[in-house]
Amino acid sequence: MLHRPEPYSDAGTSPRVLDVTHVVASLSRDAGGPSYSVPALAAALAQRGATVRVRTVETDDAPPDAGDDVARCAHPTAGGPLGRLLRASPSLKAALAADARDNSILHTHGLWLMPNIYPARLKRRSDRPLKVVHSPRGMLAPAALGISAWKKRPFWWLLQKSALEVADCIHATAASEYEEIRAAGLGNPVAIIPNCIDLPLLAETSRGQSDGNVVLSFGRIHPKKGLDRLLRAWARIEHEFPTWKLRIVGPAEVRHDEELRVLAQALGVKKVSIEGPIYDADEKLAMYRDAGVFVLPTLNENFALTVAEALGAEVPVISTKGAPWSGLEKERCGWWIDHGEEPLAAALRNAMTIGQAERRAMGKRGRAWMARDFGWGRIASDMLEVYRWLKDGGSPPPTVRLG
Repeated sequence: MLHRPEPYSDAGTSPRVLDVTHVVASLSRDAGGPSYSVPALAAALAQRGATVRVRTVETDDAPPDAGDDVARCAHPTAGGPLGRLLRASPSLKAALAADARDNSILHTHGLWLMPNIYPARLKRRSDRPLKVVHSPRGMLAPAALGISAWKKRPFWWLLQKSALEVADCIHATAASEYEEIRAAGLGNPVAIIPNCIDLPLLAETSRGQSDGNVVLSFGRIHPKKGLDRLLRAWARIEHEFPTWKLRIVGPAEVRHDEELRVLAQALGVKKVSIEGPIYDADEKLAMYRDAGVFVLPTLNENFALTVAEALGAEVPVISTKGAPWSGLEKERCGWWIDHGEEPLAAALRNAMTIGQAERRAMGKRGRAWMARDFGWGRIASDMLEVYRWLKDGGSPPPTVRLG
């Protein structure tokens, strides 16, 4: 069960209703954070009076619910194998053209696919005051750019760079992503607004049966997640903690789960399980609550929703500096560590040694942090401020950096 805030009204703001269309190439459950955070943001904006719709390209599974106040539409792809690869959709493009009203915002999420190009094309050709917001979702990070770089370079120069340059505002979820945007040569205004999360309702009896002696890594099983480093770090310390086990859980991509199983066998680790995805909300919460510590050994993330979810479930977190979670140490709810097997092994050893009482105290501090800084009200209101500034002009809101 999720806690949601009461509907919000922002006294003193323009009475004109904002019309916002969110565009995302996929809402598949296996697509990672945007498949959850985009519908969540849309629902929060609708609660605050905006007219909101989410448009995507068809997938084989049902997208996450965005609530009764948000219209959702999945459009078919076209153009043969290449069109499917790029998620080209004339139907989506036509629908966005219809959405481009006088008071409209088109907010696209992600890079490298045609749904991330259509809003900029419409803006160039429109004689209406259409505003475009673009969220790269961490895809401008060096580690992300290095994956399939041979495909991304021509797409960047042919389509993506100019589409980003046209945006009235680029949305970053952390200061580190702002730096990546500037490093890409983009001078647009940038709004730094983190993702929001649903805080689950917790009960003291909802802890699992493992005494918390579980190290959990949850998310896409992909080479950029650094899970090979996690296995090597675990191999260094497994013998020191015979009552602990490591769980790696999530949907596998490019058969990386098979590669990890081969590596685990070669390393001789015994208390490791590599498991498929968990989608059910109650099962996912039980998984988090069964863990003593959550670990994100990633090479790069722009936000890492799973870190916020773990903290919301009162689980302390180990994250590499590939994700923007320096607050873990400031808020005393985890470890923000350098890349590499040695720092990861040291942090794991520390987390597993300090004792259950201290880990749970860290988890409670982490949940309090999530409730304070990552709740629906603050983040949706910040985004609405950006939208209103784009439409009405005036001084930029505090979240926006012009330089």
